Amino acid sequence: MRRDFDKLITQVATSNRFESITMTTNGVLTAPFVPLLKKLNIHSVNLSLDTLDAKRFATITRRDAFPDVMHTLEALLAHGIRTKINAVIMEGVNDDDILPLALLSKELPVDVRFIEEMPFNGRGDRHAIKYTRKGLLEVLENGLGKLHRIADEPNTTAENYAVKGHFGSVGIIAAWSRTFCGSCNRIRLTPSGQMKTCLYGRNELDLRSMLRNHHSTEEIAQAIAHAVLRKKKDGIEAEADRLPVEESMATIGG
Repeated sequence: MRRDFDKLITQVATSNRFESITMTTNGVLTAPFVPLLKKLNIHSVNLSLDTLDAKRFATITRRDAFPDVMHTLEALLAHGIRTKINAVIMEGVNDDDILPLALLSKELPVDVRFIEEMPFNGRGDRHAIKYTRKGLLEVLENGLGKLHRIADEPNTTAENYAVKGHFGSVGIIAAWSRTFCGSCNRIRLTPSGQMKTCLYGRNELDLRSMLRNHHSTEEIAQAIAHAVLRKKKDGIEAEADRLPVEESMATIGG
């Protein structure tokens, strides 16, 4: 959405401060930038895609942009950029898409990851979730056959599985069950400049104010370290400290 996105990503990628850079996008406005992402050696792109049905896509996203997203997917694959497809599965909304999405990995070198639905809906609504890690795995194995666990990368949030005869893989991100908290090393900066050590937790640090009030690099580094050292044991504990969760993922940055 930033008009200077090309300048921003170029500045970040050429700063020589990062071992790798991964971008997450809904794919609506991304296709024209794909050649630049390739030139900058962006490590991989996470593409949010909850359905392969154009009408259902419009209902979920409230915009008729399915062709734009598919164009982005085609461009990413054509340029050889590692692509991960992220799908949040919602009961009664897009659960019919689990297998069609998973089958993208049969002919395409993509990693399709299914994400448990989280309560970040801006209303504080909470409901029973059918498609937890266990439920998703059951649907996938019933439709694809036995899945074979792939060795996890360090600090990954996804359980990844190989499927016999598939170029790509499928995976599950247990964002509601929170089975990966013990190895999670993530921190997040919200669009308003707040640092979070857990999606389910409170904003831990107002980095925007520190920067605008001209705090030194050392002071900011100490504040970040202090916030990380106070991180809750897991997402369950972080959520218990601030119930109810009423935020929207749009305010958190996802």
